[in-house]
Amino acid sequence: MGYPIGMTAEEKMKVLFVDDQNDIRTIAEIALKHANYDVYLAESGIQALQDAKTIKPDLILLDVMMPDLDGIETLKKMKKDEELKSIPVIFISAKVQKQEVTNYLKIGAIGVITKPFDPLTLGKSVDAIWSDKANRN
Repeated sequence: MGYPIGMTAEEKMKVLFVDDQNDIRTIAEIALKHANYDVYLAESGIQALQDAKTIKPDLILLDVMMPDLDGIETLKKMKKDEELKSIPVIFISAKVQKQEVTNYLKIGAIGVITKPFDPLTLGKSVDAIWSDKANRN
């Protein structure tokens, strides 16, 4: 698993997982805890914006399609907020056509995980995107 700069292997990376579906949040929480992440959950983009300020996650996994404030608008609001703009975001989406993925990356996501995701490999997928981001910096 990759760790943010200054974080040791003993510390768990804080991940905020945002999805409007309770069953998806539960599955992701189990999968990410099994992969040794410290997991926080939010059920909406609005809640994610609020919680991210208090949790200060190292990474946000953000569903694209949600009611009220979707993932794209949530990320755009994060990028305008001084407290949140530097938090890396990975989108979780069933909408993964090349053009859509290009758009997600253009607005600031560091990667995309296809939904439905495999709970057994979710942690590895996050690790791979995180490592790729670290290698680009």
